Amino acid sequence: MCPGCLRLVHSERLTRLAGEAEGAHARSDLTGAVTAWREAMPLLPVGSRQRTEVEARVVALSNQISAGAPQQRPGTKKKGWGGIAGVGATALALLGKGKFLLLGLAKLPTLLTMMLAFGVYWRIWGWKFAAGIVLTTYVHEMGHVFALRRFGLPATAPMFLPGIGALVRMNQSPATAKEDARVGIAGPIFGLGVTVFSLAVGLLGSLPSMVAIAKVSAYINLFNLLPVWQLDGGRSFRSLSRIQKWALVAAVAAMFAFTHEFILVLVGAAAAYNAFTTRETAESDPVMTVQYGVVMAILALISSLHVPGI
Repeated sequence: MCPGCLRLVHSERLTRLAGEAEGAHARSDLTGAVTAWREAMPLLPVGSRQRTEVEARVVALSNQISAGAPQQRPGTKKKGWGGIAGVGATALALLGKGKFLLLGLAKLPTLLTMMLAFGVYWRIWGWKFAAGIVLTTYVHEMGHVFALRRFGLPATAPMFLPGIGALVRMNQSPATAKEDARVGIAGPIFGLGVTVFSLAVGLLGSLPSMVAIAKVSAYINLFNLLPVWQLDGGRSFRSLSRIQKWALVAAVAAMFAFTHEFILVLVGAAAAYNAFTTRETAESDPVMTVQYGVVMAILALISSLHVPGI
C-alpha cells in the first residue's frame, strides 16, 4: 500500500487475479480459483479488509477441495477424491501421470540431489537397488507436489537428502487442518502406488530385486505414517477427532496382530500418544480416517510378504 495516498500498489494485478479466480470458479475449476486467490494474498496488506476476504475465500475453496467436490478442468471430466476411492484411483492413476512425474526432473536442484543420493546408495547397495529406492522416494514426494498444486499452494520441487530421504518446501501455509492432512497423506498414497507397481513387476517377472524394492518402499512409507512432528502421519492426524484417532490405533493394532510387523508397534504407540495427549477437535474427517487406514493396511501387508530369495 502506498504510504502517501493509501492506494493498493498492485491494484491492476489484483483485479486480474480476481477475474481469473471468479472465472475458474464459474467453470467449477476449484484448483484454478484457489490458486489465483493464493497468488493475490501476498499482494494485500496483512489485516486489511481485502486480505481478510481473500483468506476467507481460500478457506472456503480449500474445504470444498478437501471434501472431494467435483471439479472441471480443461480437457478433464468431473471427479472427486475421497475415501477408499481416492486411494485406489490415485494409486492406479500413477500409470497415467508420467508427464507430471517427470516435471520434477526438469528442476536442476532436484536432478543434482537425486544423482547425489543415487551415488551414495549405489556405493552401499549396488546400482539396481539404489535406483529403485531413489525413484520410489521421488514418486512419494511428487505425491505431495500433486496435492500442493491441487490446493494452489506454491512449493519447491523435491530435494533429496542422502541417508534421510527427500523433502518439498511450501511457500505458503495450509489454510486448514484438512488441507494440511490431504497434502500429508498424498505422499504415502503415491508411495503405495509405486510400491504396488514394483511388487507386481517383481512377482510377474520373477525379479527378486524389484520385490525387495517394494518391501523397502513399504517400510519407508509406513515410517512416514508415524503421527509425530512433521511426518506425513503427523499431518494426517491433525484433521482427525479423538475418536477417529483411537479408531486408527485399533486398526494399527489389528494389522500388527495379523502381520507381526514391528514398525506397526511404533506407528501404534505414536498414534495412541497423539490421541491421548491432543485436545479434542470440534470437527472430524472420515475421509482422512479411511485413507490413512487403507494405506497403512496395504503397506503393512506388502512389508510382511515372505518371498523366497528375499
